[in-house]
Amino acid sequence: MMRSNTKSAQGGFTIIETMIAIAVLGIAIVTLIAAFATAVARTQTAEENLIARQETLQALESVYTARNTAQVSFSQIANFPAGIFNSGPTQLLCPGPDGLYGTTDDVSCPANPPCAAGPECIVLPGPDGVLGTPDDQGMSLGNFTRTITISSVLNAGGTVDNTLKQVNVTVTYTPAGLSTPRAYSVDALISAYY
Repeated sequence: MMRSNTKSAQGGFTIIETMIAIAVLGIAIVTLIAAFATAVARTQTAEENLIARQETLQALESVYTARNTAQVSFSQIANFPAGIFNSGPTQLLCPGPDGLYGTTDDVSCPANPPCAAGPECIVLPGPDGVLGTPDDQGMSLGNFTRTITISSVLNAGGTVDNTLKQVNVTVTYTPAGLSTPRAYSVDALISAYY
């Protein structure tokens, strides 16, 4: 009998090639999962960034409202004890009788389901994705603080300009799952004239 020494035309993957392909595929899947987790975390952070921005602008608007409505004199648009605005970081509370955010008469917000009494709270849609239904969820802003700093502006000669003030509003918060606080700030000038 005669044997043929020719190789078969059929070929296949060796076990080494298969293991390398599985390893490459595994690395790609792990990378994709990590990217997805990062995207989800950024989405949560984006929501908190937007809240911080809105709270900052709301407080700045309160400073302008105090001047525009003439509720107080321009000299009282200052930090406590010389003026009506809080000094240092404070919780985000509801405005008191003056209707202005960040002032010394701010009060604890009343309970408003699904939010409990205390710091400001934002109502978000629940699992059904529709706002205004019984499954709505409250997001407390207890981890946010606001600092309003009102300072004098100097003229070119180094004297205080009594018709102009610098306002800095900073909202600081610690995102869920992180230990490093984040801050959003806005600076503006306010004049005695409007």
